[in-house]
Amino acid sequence: MRILVLGGTSFVGRAIVDDALREGHEVTLFNRGRTGRDLFPRTKLLLGDREEGDYSALDEGAWDAVVDVSGFVPRHVRQASDTLGDRVGRYLFISSNAAYAPGAGLWADESAPLRAPEWTTEAIGRDTYGPLKVACEQELTSRYGRRATIVRPGMLAGPHDNVNQFTYWVRRAAQGGKVVLPGDPGQPVQLLDARDLARLVVRLLEDDREGEFNAMGPAEPLTLLEMLRTCARAAGSEIEPVLVPPEAIMAAFPLVRPDRVWEQSFQRDFGRARAAGLPSTPLITTAADVLAWDRERGEPPLGVGPSAEIERTLLSYVQGR
Repeated sequence: MRILVLGGTSFVGRAIVDDALREGHEVTLFNRGRTGRDLFPRTKLLLGDREEGDYSALDEGAWDAVVDVSGFVPRHVRQASDTLGDRVGRYLFISSNAAYAPGAGLWADESAPLRAPEWTTEAIGRDTYGPLKVACEQELTSRYGRRATIVRPGMLAGPHDNVNQFTYWVRRAAQGGKVVLPGDPGQPVQLLDARDLARLVVRLLEDDREGEFNAMGPAEPLTLLEMLRTCARAAGSEIEPVLVPPEAIMAAFPLVRPDRVWEQSFQRDFGRARAAGLPSTPLITTAADVLAWDRERGEPPLGVGPSAEIERTLLSYVQGR
């Protein structure tokens, strides 16, 4: 199969390209060429800039499918569709769990209400990211109809993660000792290994499947405390979780949800994706792989999570009560 990937050198795109190549598919990359140019010597690289609307490198050629990893505003999908037209068979768009409206209830599936689409801005932020993805989805389905496939991943984990939500907990658990755990230790968490997402994407293309798919994991229900303990087992470390009140700067802690409605974003039904071939890597395997990758890259600053000073302050607060 000839697959065109719009993006393909960062976290999710990289995993998808890896999987497609491993399955013997012919992959063409379209991106700015600013990072990862040496990652995939077996692929053809076409240079262009979606922010600038430069798709001229795609004026020629035909592909069985396109995977859009780098579409964040509806203009991206519109311009790509205008350029590619019928020279691609299936158009698979990587959307997001953030496309769903809050409060759909527990274990909502792909039929849950979406947020209102955002057409008036291209500024991507906490309040616009999901609505912009919804607008992208509508652009896609209006142009490709049954040749459109939409994948809505939840929180992702794995090597080469550029968000570091799970990486924070892996690194912190590996350090051992007392670990601050805010809020409800029984809070549900859904985490999917990006390599499992990649396997699903390639299988959907191989099977020429249309429609929407929630891409979540792991296969069995997971809590915040169980996640932390699994990270410690992967690192071979000893930890002592220390619970702090929910009001203790909860927003500073990755993967912690401040209320029951927001928590529902970690309680999605993903049975349709599982039936379509979504695998489920054991969390301990993902944690061990993330730890090895993080150490190999020198454990740079993550940009997420509380500082060591804040954690010490919280520990002192709890111990002094």
